[in-house]
Amino acid sequence: MKLRSPSAASVTIHPSQFPETVRRDLLKSLRSHAIAPKFHYDTFRQAQKWLALHDSCSPSRHDAHCRAIYENCFRTVASQIHSSQVHLIGLGCGGGQKEARLLRLLKARGHKTFYTPCDASVPLVLAARRAALSILPAGNCFPLVCDLGTAGHLLMLRDLPTASPMPRLVTFFGMMPNFEPNRILPKLASLLRRNDFLLVSANLAPARDYDAGMKAILPQYRNAQTRDWLMTFLLDVGFRQTDGKLIFSIENGAMDLKRIVARFHFSRNSEIHVHDKSFAFRASESLRVFFSYRHTPERLRRLLSRYNLQTCFQWIAQSAEEAVLLCHSSVGPSR
Repeated sequence: MKLRSPSAASVTIHPSQFPETVRRDLLKSLRSHAIAPKFHYDTFRQAQKWLALHDSCSPSRHDAHCRAIYENCFRTVASQIHSSQVHLIGLGCGGGQKEARLLRLLKARGHKTFYTPCDASVPLVLAARRAALSILPAGNCFPLVCDLGTAGHLLMLRDLPTASPMPRLVTFFGMMPNFEPNRILPKLASLLRRNDFLLVSANLAPARDYDAGMKAILPQYRNAQTRDWLMTFLLDVGFRQTDGKLIFSIENGAMDLKRIVARFHFSRNSEIHVHDKSFAFRASESLRVFFSYRHTPERLRRLLSRYNLQTCFQWIAQSAEEAVLLCHSSVGPSR
């Protein structure tokens, strides 16, 4: 039997992910002792490890009530879209499983759907595209590789090849924890027009007392699978396991928020060579490898409103560890 080869994929690469830009960002990360989040998803091996970690640990995969809040929010947002056509833009799409469920529901309700899976990782964008192609034709899918953190703005998403009057539904699932809020929220706000919607999810600190909630979830990060995923980057750039130790802690972040931070603490002097540059780290120094902000529902709504993103509906998992909010812009341009 002759196997049919998969068709080629057309993927747009934003300048923020051109090789020279990625090189500059990597060198900057090492110089500043703070690794940009995108470097944990860069290679196929990293993407596979992250997808496996997500499958193992994501509440939306293993908590029936958490899955239900997504189903409820998808039904609600679908009921708010009255146009016959809609463009779904999945920012930080990952493997695109949630977006695929939403696309399937929109299609079942009779909407002609267009889709832009967007991520800094080529492997993840391709995985999201593959997840969507059983629901919509390839001609309605516009994969985009873009670093949301360093792209100056997201206005290029307004120029995608779809009919401009159709409403846009922007998803930002699982991304709030890994961005400084004062940098990413203005970009999201600039993208939305008044007839567009934003679905944003966030990890929560599950307690009335913010500090107690942070302490309660810290053990979730201290596991072998998370360490293995994060160490992949360090080993790939030339560090060795014996150079130090990955330590997780709670730190104060921006805008009255707290976050879980993973730092690699060096136990001996270490040196690596990346793109013809040398980087030396002394014993007792540390390299920030990862951070994850945790919100409370009130803090999240307040943050969004500062950038004229008004919350229409919210859904909170029974565990109080995850929330999804449906928002619209109160000042965005009309269609």
